[in-house]
Amino acid sequence: MIRILLAEDDRVMREYLTRALERSGYAVSAVDRGTAAIPLLQAERFDLLLTDIVMPEMDGIELAQRASEIAPDMRVMFITGFAAVTLKAGKQMPQARILSKPFHLRDLVLEVDRLFEAENVGLN
Repeated sequence: MIRILLAEDDRVMREYLTRALERSGYAVSAVDRGTAAIPLLQAERFDLLLTDIVMPEMDGIELAQRASEIAPDMRVMFITGFAAVTLKAGKQMPQARILSKPFHLRDLVLEVDRLFEAENVGLN
């Protein structure tokens, strides 16, 4: 089962995203800030870090950079509602996917599915 670490400071958004991904067959561990994600990354294996970019304490870009040091093979997907932040994320983490808010939950699940379908095609 594909394991996702979700870092999203908005409680309602975090719950919606968790439910949508779990219904689609993904295992999700969710935290409310980047600093809470680091211990999980150190203790467990995840296939995808799905993170909001704008969060208190540690933004999603810094989290993704730290995560890539801890788990270099883990995929990264950013979610954000800020265009300028999207540009910054694209420059600092060019291999990451970026999904701009607002988006439909179905679009998020499709993006995650695509991310792992592409990986699975390469394995066959």
